[in-house]
Amino acid sequence: MDSELQWSGQFTASPAGNLRGDKIVLPQSALEQLLTAASTAASATSQPSNDFSSYSSYYAGSRQPNHRSSEQKNQLPHPLTFRLVNANNGRVVYAGIREFSAEEGCTILSSFLWQALDLKEDEAQVTIHARQIPKGTFVKLRPLEAGYDPDDWKALLEQHLRSNYTTLTKGEVLVVPGPAREEFRFLIDSFKPESDAVCVVDTDLEVDIEALNEEQARETIARIAQKIQKTNGSEGSSAGGDLDLFRAKQGQISPGDYIDYQLPSWPRSQAIEIEVEGVDTDDDVDLLVSPFSAHQRNRPRLEEHVFGDFSGRPAKRIRLEASNAELEDAEALWISVHVFRDADNHVSAEPRQFTVRVKTGDTKPADSTSIPEQPPNPEDVRCKNCGQWVPQRTLMLHENFCLRNNVLCPQGCGQVFQKRSPALEKHWHCPHDTFYGNSSASQLKHNYLYHPPSPFTCTSCSTAATFSSLPQLAHHKTSVCPAKTILCRFCHLSVPQEGDPDVPNAEALLSGLTPHELADGSRTTECHLCSRIVRLRDMETHLKHHDLTRKSRSQPRLCRNTNCGRTLDGTSHDGNTRAVAKDTGNDIGLCAACFGPLYVSTYDPENKALKRRIERRYLTQLLTGCGKSWCCNTFCKTGRTNTGVGGAMTTKDALPMIKPYVDAIVTSNEVKPLHFCVDEPSQIRRTLAEMLKEEHGMKGESYALPWCIGALEAENGQLDKAREWLGNWAPTRAEEGS
Repeated sequence: MDSELQWSGQFTASPAGNLRGDKIVLPQSALEQLLTAASTAASATSQPSNDFSSYSSYYAGSRQPNHRSSEQKNQLPHPLTFRLVNANNGRVVYAGIREFSAEEGCTILSSFLWQALDLKEDEAQVTIHARQIPKGTFVKLRPLEAGYDPDDWKALLEQHLRSNYTTLTKGEVLVVPGPAREEFRFLIDSFKPESDAVCVVDTDLEVDIEALNEEQARETIARIAQKIQKTNGSEGSSAGGDLDLFRAKQGQISPGDYIDYQLPSWPRSQAIEIEVEGVDTDDDVDLLVSPFSAHQRNRPRLEEHVFGDFSGRPAKRIRLEASNAELEDAEALWISVHVFRDADNHVSAEPRQFTVRVKTGDTKPADSTSIPEQPPNPEDVRCKNCGQWVPQRTLMLHENFCLRNNVLCPQGCGQVFQKRSPALEKHWHCPHDTFYGNSSASQLKHNYLYHPPSPFTCTSCSTAATFSSLPQLAHHKTSVCPAKTILCRFCHLSVPQEGDPDVPNAEALLSGLTPHELADGSRTTECHLCSRIVRLRDMETHLKHHDLTRKSRSQPRLCRNTNCGRTLDGTSHDGNTRAVAKDTGNDIGLCAACFGPLYVSTYDPENKALKRRIERRYLTQLLTGCGKSWCCNTFCKTGRTNTGVGGAMTTKDALPMIKPYVDAIVTSNEVKPLHFCVDEPSQIRRTLAEMLKEEHGMKGESYALPWCIGALEAENGQLDKAREWLGNWAPTRAEEGS
């Protein structure tokens, strides 16, 4: 067993705002000292050079000297963890390393570590020890406030620990930031195994949340129940849920809230249109849509959405074409309804009524506010003021009334208002873009979203970029933001995609992987087919090579005996259909087991003697039988009795029956099967192969009989493993035909 790494040092500490979790930065000299200490620890536990294992490793394999011990001397434990001590007050906390780039004699601590050690600017001296701690299997957290809903913090806690922490220290306060700039604070109470700290990297950690006391537990339950009652009641926002095509849903929403819907399926070959319409012409009900996929995991919000409609129209529509690239790998569509609420509460707090619907269509629908270009009747003419189609006979009366009472918007939006009406006074057009609306609230919302007094910044990542509008920030957070949550195809966890938004990774762009997947995919694993060591990100290409080899693989050669479940060359577990390739001792297509009773050392170039031996064996089977209880051979007395085909036969009846098969042995241009009795395992494999051949026949995925027999031979008659062997190594009939 390796000795524990022994290293310590005293440093001047300084806080860093860009470090999160329990990360520290040490100087380069600390890395050199750690490597030296690791070499010393490895030397203390290494075996003497004259040990037998060193000689055996030298002579094994390629006969190269054993460098394993020298490599171990230069390896540091993973993960590298440290124990930090503030000598002034005795506070202790554990930490993980970020990098070795600090100035000599200095260390940089995250804000979490700075507060945990209770450091002051004038006396920031920290002693750091290298200390390996056990990997945690269980941690108990206690909320410091009542009312924490698991739906709010469960996913956040998992992501926050994975992204920012290497260790957890008992007695410290874990702060998890929420999506709405709130914070969830938890006391780290206990661990399994029992220890002052545990490592949370490369381990399955079970997390239990338990209230500090009974009073807090009761208050939490009451708040969650109140939240559910408010959601389902008439005073608050409605609950979300699944949406169906062509079936509208009504609801109400309070300003500032989100109601989340999900569209689980839709016709992928058709365009779909999502519409939300406010009752009583409310134009501040907005529509947000994001596809749910491996690279898009978060619900749509103002600052994070893929599609959005914030226009001043009462009805908000988002049309998604079938060729839209964002929908290519979407498992579902997440749809959110939102009502904007500014910080100064200029918007009414009354809930808004709305209707949301999803429909399909191959043509773009006409706008409900637009006027048709063609008259509904041949005698209709268009009014010069409002643009409506009116009958020719009433045109003069209509225009006189319209010019006295109505006015067309001079900005060109096509809306008609009554003169001196409140709607006309509230109607606005943005001087910077094409947006317009009919209320002061919609204008306030537009100015906040598109023309804020100060640019937006991304609070999720450390990029210094600023964004002139909220949709630009949303595009950043759903595309190149390092903190965007993805489902890694290699570790199968929801993690940040990482990377640098200012300098995109060329390899990641070409491969279609995120920077996290590019790094995580560099890990290696063993191919389950050929046992080669392959990088995870190369496994898909590697398996495609296997698939091409599978489709061009040579079919196994079957024994000519119709009752035999063997191949002539043998098949192996790794898909080789010429595994044995040994001489069967004959050229008539029988395996060695079936030809064994027919073998003699007599020189017989024309197979005349072989013909007589085959004829004699047929007659023996038909007249006497093999006497085996499992026999199902129809050319055997015992098999005919077992299967109910018939019983004993006379020589007079048997000779005409077997003559065509015996003659075919000498006639080389005609190959006919033979019918010899075999052992029980061979016969069972043959029967199972016949069943396996027809198993997927209706699906067009059936396999030829030689492949089925070869699969059962390779897997020793185990049916489930034979199916797996066929899927890995055998081409289907359709693939062989192509």
